[in-house]
Amino acid sequence: MTLRPEYSLGHSAYNGFLFGSLGQDAAGTEVTVLSALSRLGIDPWQEAARLAGLPRDAAAEALAATILRLPDGTLAASEATKIAARLVALLPKGAVAEIPQTEEARGALLEAAILSEREGQKARKGAPATAARGATLKPKAGLATWLMWGAVALAFYFLLVQLTPSRNLESEQHETSQSS
Repeated sequence: MTLRPEYSLGHSAYNGFLFGSLGQDAAGTEVTVLSALSRLGIDPWQEAARLAGLPRDAAAEALAATILRLPDGTLAASEATKIAARLVALLPKGAVAEIPQTEEARGALLEAAILSEREGQKARKGAPATAARGATLKPKAGLATWLMWGAVALAFYFLLVQLTPSRNLESEQHETSQSS
């Protein structure tokens, strides 16, 4: 089975950069730009695209600062600058075609853009954004909601039955006749 285009990185223009080596960490594991950015909680492909859009010197400085933020902290600033300059040279120059998307992904992005534009128009017209958001995201009562309320009612009933005192007269009369 072949991968969908958005998950296939075989032809990504950023592969050379993302799989470029930073060296080894304290545990002896090879650290790539991809793994380093992931460790810092940064999306590697977005960061690669951002750095590719910057002038080479600015991109190298930004990457060196990112490398110095790594948890190991074993690299000196001069070494991080050299590594960053070497890796930035692997970035593509100019505009890079985006990763192709499926029809479903394009539709979802288009729908999100339309919704965002509508909210923006309502906010500009003076309508509060929360009111616009509330109108579009109004929850619908479905089967799950009814089942949840039924379970709450059933639990309340059993609690009520357990807490009410027993009005069984037979057991009280039986106990009083034996004790006399």
